[in-house]
Amino acid sequence: MAVEIKKVQTKKDLKTFIEFHYDLYAGNEYDVPNLFSDDMNTLRKDKNAAFDFCEAEYFLAYKDGKLAGRVAAIINHRANEKWQTKSVRFGWIDFIDDIEVSGTLFKAVEDYGKAHGMEQMIGPLGFTDFDPEGMLTFGFDELGTMATIYNYPYYPEHMEKHQGFVKDNDYVEFKIFVPEEVPEKMRKISEMIMKRYNLHIRTLTKKEIFEGGMGKKIFGLINDTFKDLYGFSELSEKQIDQYVNMYLPLADLNLIPVVEDWSTEEHKLVGVGITIPSLSRALQKCRRGRLLPFGWWHVLRSLKMHKTNIVDLEMIGVLPEYRSKGVNALMFYHLIPWYNRYGIEWGESQVEMETNENVQSQWSYFNTVNHKRRRCYKKMLA
Repeated sequence: MAVEIKKVQTKKDLKTFIEFHYDLYAGNEYDVPNLFSDDMNTLRKDKNAAFDFCEAEYFLAYKDGKLAGRVAAIINHRANEKWQTKSVRFGWIDFIDDIEVSGTLFKAVEDYGKAHGMEQMIGPLGFTDFDPEGMLTFGFDELGTMATIYNYPYYPEHMEKHQGFVKDNDYVEFKIFVPEEVPEKMRKISEMIMKRYNLHIRTLTKKEIFEGGMGKKIFGLINDTFKDLYGFSELSEKQIDQYVNMYLPLADLNLIPVVEDWSTEEHKLVGVGITIPSLSRALQKCRRGRLLPFGWWHVLRSLKMHKTNIVDLEMIGVLPEYRSKGVNALMFYHLIPWYNRYGIEWGESQVEMETNENVQSQWSYFNTVNHKRRRCYKKMLA
């Protein structure tokens, strides 16, 4: 039978769309499923602030009457305007190992893009950089993370078989081993730059974040830090409020240091390191992405009791004019003692553009392994 495409139109359809991933990857030891509530809030147009400048449709593929795949078609108008492109993104892409199914899903995105005047299709990408991006092409036997996509090895094989898809951007990810103490060179550089530039590293209080405006300042700094990276679109005030309330309430603030320039009257925020204990194993124990009845306990054990030996280095943001001053090293000058106190053995770097040597150079103090690679693809729409 031919593959049938159904557009998601109801809340029940959206539930089916989200839960397909749980069924496709049931029992997989490397996949880290998203929380159902997180996906629902991201994909619902009345919940996600990104819909102020994005539009999207979601599609389900059925073969022989059985659900066989899903995909989101997304147009980020703000990113298109910034980068002077007409791109439709594909995200939340999952499919059985059937070339007809994957081809039909991509055709649905292509048709959606053409109908809206788009000239190219790119992905996997989400609405913004805070959504998972890049198809895994190497490291299929490595544990995934909350912030990245895991997919079966046949996914990139399908991309090679479908005509027109080419590499648009490649990412690398590193396993970074935590030393028993701050490396001597890092210690000397950190202490020197603190003294020379009057830089101070510290942790914030919840009151400063939620009442003093520091939460907003952190994401404002992220806007300034990542504005020139592939596919990035500036976060709106509404999005910043959403992310402050989403990511920071349960955060261990010892693992989120900020760097301030005290030579300025306002003690200017110039850097932030957002790191969290890995939730990978905890999320695998959340049945079908639900915190109830017992999933919340596994998540809480990782976040508050540090029942994991892995830390996710979500993002290290430093203002461009301070990067040459060694602020990145200052972050880890603070973090390494906390990692050791919590029993952290290694960290996940998350995705880094393969060409971004400045970012990768910050790992020169550590023993590292490049254990994953992923790719975003592009196809021109005739």
